[in-house]
Amino acid sequence: MLLYNETFGIDKSIEQEWLQWMKEVGVPKTMGTGLFLSWKIYKVLHEDNEGSISYCVQYFSANIEHITLFLDKYAPALMEEHRAHFQDRHVAFRTLLEEI
Repeated sequence: MLLYNETFGIDKSIEQEWLQWMKEVGVPKTMGTGLFLSWKIYKVLHEDNEGSISYCVQYFSANIEHITLFLDKYAPALMEEHRAHFQDRHVAFRTLLEEI
C-alpha cells in the first residue's frame, strides 16, 4: 500500500472555507480519477505558528503506477486550481510513503 500525502499550511482566517473546498471539490476530483482506494484528512496538532493551521490529506493507492499517472496527468491542473482559489493564503508540500 502506498500513501500519497499532501500537507497544507493555511491561514487560520480561511480554515473553514479551505476545509469545505477540500471536502466538496479537491478530494472528490482526486478520488474521481479512480486511481486511489481511499482518503483521510488529519489536522496537525501544534501550537508553534499563531497565524496558520496545518492539515494532511492522505490518499491511499495499491501501486506506484496509479500515483505516477495521477502526478503526471491530473495533479498539475488540480494543484493550479487550488493555488488559484487560495492564492497566497497557503503553502503545500507532498510526500510519497510506502507501507512496510
